[in-house]
Amino acid sequence: MMSAGHRARKRFGQHFLVDDSVIDRIIRAVHPVATDRLIEIGPGLGALTLPLLSRGMSLTLIELDRDLVLRWQAYPAHPPLTVIAQDVLTVDFSQFGQSLRLIGNLPYNISTPFLFHLAADAQRYRDAHFMLQKEVVERMVATPGSRDYGRLSVMLQYHFDMESLMDVEADAFDPPPKVRSAVVRLIPRMVTARPDANFEHLSTLVTTAFAQRRKMLRVSLKNMVSEDDLKQAGIDPTRRAETVSLEEFCRLSLSEGRSENK
Repeated sequence: MMSAGHRARKRFGQHFLVDDSVIDRIIRAVHPVATDRLIEIGPGLGALTLPLLSRGMSLTLIELDRDLVLRWQAYPAHPPLTVIAQDVLTVDFSQFGQSLRLIGNLPYNISTPFLFHLAADAQRYRDAHFMLQKEVVERMVATPGSRDYGRLSVMLQYHFDMESLMDVEADAFDPPPKVRSAVVRLIPRMVTARPDANFEHLSTLVTTAFAQRRKMLRVSLKNMVSEDDLKQAGIDPTRRAETVSLEEFCRLSLSEGRSENK
């Protein structure tokens, strides 16, 4: 790795992956081929970048740390690296085309907003492999009735099929984070494979329901849908948000009930 002279910066949430066995498992999970349109978010010191370059990959790197940007711009890769010096939350991925493959050890302090940023244009991607805080990955893949199931679960599962691939201990990083990590794979769901839904209404319903997750839906959603709307969607009004599946929320989003207590 290009580690000489660079210290991890807390304000960028930098924890550099240094465990070769974990790096190898991630690369094998991604299974890159030379024709891929591969974008790495937060290349850092090159834990994933250098093995990918050694396989002849063409890479686009998105990096915010100016010192690391300068290092990667000067790196003698063939073909040359494309380096985007920008906050990933502000990147318009449409500039890179379609069928994109994303990979990265994401700063944990931006992971949730970035995942929603990604979901807004999910059909642009072929897949994504990210290192995230284990707690976030558990929430992403959670099922109804589990303690981790919430807004993040429902809204991402609408857009993606997701799988937690491996857990990663803190000592795999330098400096070690205070949390455990995990690698997750996201594959966009075809539009035709998604449940029918009014997406704008779905998003508002899910956000409202999980803001008061322990309250019965007839209470938490009383200003959005009626008890009859809930029943017509096959949902008992006394249930709580944490028990309601994506498919049930989608059915409810198609309800015409928008007013108080119809």
